Amino acid sequence: MLSVLRNWRRRRWLQHARLPEVKWQATVNRLPVLKGLNAIDRERLRDLATLFLHEKALDLAGGLEETPEMGLLIAAQACLPILNLGLDYYQGWSSLILYPEGFLTHHEYTDSSGLVHHLHRPLIGEAWERGPVILSWADILDSLDRPGLNVVIHEMAHKLDMLTGPVNGLPPLHRGMLVRNWSRAFNEAYQRLCQEVSWGQPTALDPYAAENPGEFFAVISETFFETPERVSETYPQVYEQLKAFYRQDPLNRLPIYTISG
Repeated sequence: MLSVLRNWRRRRWLQHARLPEVKWQATVNRLPVLKGLNAIDRERLRDLATLFLHEKALDLAGGLEETPEMGLLIAAQACLPILNLGLDYYQGWSSLILYPEGFLTHHEYTDSSGLVHHLHRPLIGEAWERGPVILSWADILDSLDRPGLNVVIHEMAHKLDMLTGPVNGLPPLHRGMLVRNWSRAFNEAYQRLCQEVSWGQPTALDPYAAENPGEFFAVISETFFETPERVSETYPQVYEQLKAFYRQDPLNRLPIYTISG
């Protein structure tokens, strides 16, 4: 009953407050990651972005002043991973915190001997379980000119991962997808990347993906959408799993693959 009411409210909101065509087209033109989407997909993404901005609050921090482009650029990228999944995949949280640039976070943990450790780390993005997504505006803009990197998609992948509990690289798989197939593909790729990083070899992914399986999933997700050929050629089994989970095939949106296909 609640889902029926929620969907009715969303339809009503889209009837009266859909993102204006001119503003939406300007946003699409600024985002290379959206190139290749057909007209139907662009319109569905427009609806999702409209609802995303309605349901998620954008809170500015660090003296950052809001500009009209901020929400649009973030929403368009944030909704790309759920284009064929739906906005309910972003349930359980309601806000984004936007800093002017990278920010310092404080983490506390207790080791096996009971000793409490305090860590301060500089970050450009962070997703909290049952909490907000924190982003750096400077790095969002910077990633527009750096194919393969996308801090917004990276943090949204963490949110999808969190739907099954702690971040471990295993989001909620769809019916017909097998955990053993997902785990085999991702474990082999992750171990291979860790070995390449430890040996100082060139890597197809940002070496940060070797931090842990959760970061591997987030990094390879942003690469899947930004430069899908890199994932397909280097980790073909992982590509197939991501294609099944996101229900998208970004590789077929690239002109060279569309023509040859």
